[in-house]
Amino acid sequence: MRSGPHNALTDVPGLRVGHASLDGPGALSGTTVVLAPEGGAVAGADVRGAAPGTRETDLLHPGATVQRVHAVLLSGGSAYGLAAAGGVMARLEAAGIGFPVPGGVVPLVPGAVVFDLGRGGDFGARPDAATGAAAYDAASDGPVAQGVVGAGTGAQAGGLKGGIGTASAVLDGGAVVAALVVANAAGSAVDPATGLLHGVRAGLPGEFPAFEVGAEALDELRGAPRPPSLGTATTLAVVATDVTLDKAGCGRLATMGHDGLARAVAPAHTATDGDTVFGLSTAARPTPELPGLVALHAAAADVVARAIAHAMLAAETVTTPAGTWRSYTDVVAG
Repeated sequence: MRSGPHNALTDVPGLRVGHASLDGPGALSGTTVVLAPEGGAVAGADVRGAAPGTRETDLLHPGATVQRVHAVLLSGGSAYGLAAAGGVMARLEAAGIGFPVPGGVVPLVPGAVVFDLGRGGDFGARPDAATGAAAYDAASDGPVAQGVVGAGTGAQAGGLKGGIGTASAVLDGGAVVAALVVANAAGSAVDPATGLLHGVRAGLPGEFPAFEVGAEALDELRGAPRPPSLGTATTLAVVATDVTLDKAGCGRLATMGHDGLARAVAPAHTATDGDTVFGLSTAARPTPELPGLVALHAAAADVVARAIAHAMLAAETVTTPAGTWRSYTDVVAG
């Protein structure tokens, strides 16, 4: 197994990713959008957290009529951040992209949010429709920016600075599976016994740097600020593949993504999390036989775990009037 050329969600042909972060004093939030290829993508979802903030997830159930979506929204701002979907919808409508109805189209944009309200110092600085439109405008099929960007701008994970992370895998035969995550968890991404990131255990050869965690760094990692209060943490992920899956198959892909989340963050799916994973299929390749499907599912879990590790490694220390969130790399470096 190897990663794709970008080691990112955009290694699935046809997908584009865009970020937008808020500017100005007191702002520490943003939005990320995943745009489907022409004709949309088959989608499913699995919501495991007890405090989710989501939109349009009901239409992803296998029994629902609509078969394809046009984008997936990930945003900061808690429930307020769902407004960013309006900007994405407006851009899609202007491009004539959406579910055809008499008189026009209705773009289908399921999404989910993380809590980052007030982390920049201003509770009212949160994504809106303009932020969603800016993320749409920034979308590309190239390398994906990671760390303190987009929906990961205000993220934290277990008291350390969190953010955006991504990873991909190319399977035997050429099928691609990839993930993009927003690491904003109540649990920790760090193994308290060693100080190493849980997710690096799923890494491909040479993917992650070798860290030596000294005694002082290990003490600081173990003593990171306590988990956030109820309802203020969530890890989000989009897991995508180019093989053909139906909606139930995309839901199963999302379920396997949760396995990777649980390997990379401990604990996961708690009462303080809204952990949500979306599964996407661009349906460019045939549906694999059962052994290939099992391999796809196993890789889906791995790419989510790897993406969470990349999010933690790419994050930078942030200080605002609301506090300081040290990055994992700064702590380990001393």
